[in-house]
Amino acid sequence: MPEIKKNGDATRASAGWSGLYKIAILGAASLKGKELKDLLEERNFPSSEIILLDDDELLGQLEAVGEEPTFIHSVVRSSFDNVDLAFFAGDETFTRKHWRQAQASGCAIVDLSYALETDARLEVRSPWLEKELESQIKPAQLDLETTAVVAADPAAVVLGLLMLRAQRTGAVRRTVASVFEPVSEQGKKGMDELHQQTLNLLSFQPLPKEVFDVQVAFNMLQHYGEEAKVRLDAAEARVLRHLKHITRSRLEMPSLQLLHAPTFHGHTLSIYFELDRKISLEDFSEALKGEHLSLVGPEEDSPSNVSAAGQEVIQVALRADAGRENGIWLWAAADNLKISAITATDCASLLVASRPSGKIQ
Repeated sequence: MPEIKKNGDATRASAGWSGLYKIAILGAASLKGKELKDLLEERNFPSSEIILLDDDELLGQLEAVGEEPTFIHSVVRSSFDNVDLAFFAGDETFTRKHWRQAQASGCAIVDLSYALETDARLEVRSPWLEKELESQIKPAQLDLETTAVVAADPAAVVLGLLMLRAQRTGAVRRTVASVFEPVSEQGKKGMDELHQQTLNLLSFQPLPKEVFDVQVAFNMLQHYGEEAKVRLDAAEARVLRHLKHITRSRLEMPSLQLLHAPTFHGHTLSIYFELDRKISLEDFSEALKGEHLSLVGPEEDSPSNVSAAGQEVIQVALRADAGRENGIWLWAAADNLKISAITATDCASLLVASRPSGKIQ
């Protein structure tokens, strides 16, 4: 007998199933959408087709899927026919507008926009941290009833992995972290505004302030203007929520400050660990070693948003605190778009693995 998807609109005979999934990327023209598409291709994710969907204003934009050119299409009633996995990589409004249509069509959903994180039925996931915690706690299991997950904020993923590794020393008493956020976290509009502000400043022209309502070029900031479309304190609160969730409350939350950095891509983090005893940098470095992390020695160039661009690892340098013998500083850099795409792709792999062969739903 053929296996039937829950929506009843499509069937797929398991005996002849190719092992490939039809994928939709919503918000395909966004920075996250483009990064995700590239990563799915790099990793040879088992897809028979990747369709690109976005807002009407972006229709007809030419992209490439593999070696084949394709166009970005609008979302219509038939967009989710036979689609197995739907990634929502656009803004929150776009996700809220279309995700129920995808769910009703039987798609499994991975949300990179954070629009669905307030739904108590959905898990915020970070497969990197779940693997890190598997010796301490059983990961949350996906089953046939799991239809959607939220990919964790990249800053929370980076901070969580570093804090969990530091806990291996058994000596961490307190953690203080400053996270420097690039404008790419606000998508292409944020990137464009920083670019235009930079040009206008150099030519003594008025500054565009539609996104940030303040000068963000050549400027470090604690918060944006009152009329800004985004808020740093809201992003900071999300990082802490996600961090607590993906570490399963196994960590004492750090004192955290999220700041604007006038850069296009890449999170950088300054993290201070106060220990209950003196530990050498060599021993602390040994505790940090593992997957997804590259330790940078003092003789090498310091981690930066530039050196981290396009990398799938977190770059980390250590130094002892100058005034406290029990204090250690970490300086870390990671590509925020790459980490988001990796987290989403790994979440999709978990959803696929939890389903019987030949169907997601």
